[in-house]
Amino acid sequence: MSAKSVTVRQLQEMKSQQQKISVLTSYDASLTHLMEEAGVDVILVGDSLGMVIQGQESTLPVTLDEMIYHARNVARARERTLLIADMPFMSYRTPDLALESAGRLMKEGGAHMVKLEGGATQIEVIRQITAQGIPVCGHLGLLPQSVHKLGGYRVQGREADRAEAIRQEALALQDAGIDMLVLECVPSALASEITLSLRIPVIGIGAGINCDGQVLVVYDMLGMNPHPPRFVKDFLKTGGSILQALRDYVAAVKDGSFPADEHGFS
Repeated sequence: MSAKSVTVRQLQEMKSQQQKISVLTSYDASLTHLMEEAGVDVILVGDSLGMVIQGQESTLPVTLDEMIYHARNVARARERTLLIADMPFMSYRTPDLALESAGRLMKEGGAHMVKLEGGATQIEVIRQITAQGIPVCGHLGLLPQSVHKLGGYRVQGREADRAEAIRQEALALQDAGIDMLVLECVPSALASEITLSLRIPVIGIGAGINCDGQVLVVYDMLGMNPHPPRFVKDFLKTGGSILQALRDYVAAVKDGSFPADEHGFS
């Protein structure tokens, strides 16, 4: 990638050219500066901030105003990365509310794209947002905002019927107009099938090596989580500094050495 800002179109070109896309979460200006220097392609201001910044038990308490605050902090520091902001729980429960929330994340938070969770139930919401020219990233598999309904943080799509449902939802989201899709904690083989079937970039987290790119929570890959998920690698342990750890993560995503088999699910 050049020194110019990463765009949605460039991400599509990266998929077409089989160039891996590196994504990390950030919630502040300091880490964002380091990510820019390390060559990260996309920064996600995730509602994971509820857990890693605020100490909440889940992402559910995070508010739209809090998301805007952290997105704005990141936006001030970014220069070339594409900035995605999560739409927090209940901020997109109707198409009209979703459009208002997405507009605020763009106008006040400086986001270039918004991300929301869910499949078939979000089709009308996505159509409403994309009709106004707002890029959208979908999210399937493990949905942290639905953790209580799912019965915890569990791998999704191991059963044949659920795997087929995720496949169909991915196609439906693409048809509704999303520009990118995150697959979280699904079997590697299923993620590979979905990635090949979609025109848009697919970013994995606990979804195996064959996605078009990878995303991790930055504090996880810096070894700051005492109970890291299976799909996480501690890049600070070998990197020696935060900047080097970020560079090593980008390099590992780009050359395909991360994730390894032990970071995925069957």
